[in-house]
Amino acid sequence: MYDEMMAEAIAEARKAESCGEVPVGAVVEKDGAVIGRGHNLTETLKDPTAHAEITAIRNAAKELGGWRLSGCRLYVTCEPCAMCAGAMVLARIEKAVIGAPDPKSGACGSVLNVTQEGRLNHRVEIETGIMRGECESMLKGFFKKRRKNYTEEVNI
Repeated sequence: MYDEMMAEAIAEARKAESCGEVPVGAVVEKDGAVIGRGHNLTETLKDPTAHAEITAIRNAAKELGGWRLSGCRLYVTCEPCAMCAGAMVLARIEKAVIGAPDPKSGACGSVLNVTQEGRLNHRVEIETGIMRGECESMLKGFFKKRRKNYTEEVNI
């Protein structure tokens, strides 16, 4: 089931990429069904909180009719930042399944470990590396293209 749900998150990431956003996608699953989905929309909405995880969590809470997402899993293509990791803790997400690590700003073990902070009232189980190659490839390709476009603009 992990691959199937991560494939759903990857489809969301492709939606983000198609509109010029960093290709990160997320889905929230409960009892084998997707109850929330989202992809990055920070540039589109001019909103620093419009991350894939936040959107997926909001949609799942709306679907369930409450903010507690106990028994839910979040599948995300890239390791969440501190804001998103904090939202996972506050929403009581049971487990996060992460495709690619984020060595620069990941907050689920790479730079920080918000999801396992003992002083908080909830911990989120973390599993990484599910479909990692595909998730990393999508992100690396996006940033490589962005750098190329920037270099061409500067050299004009």
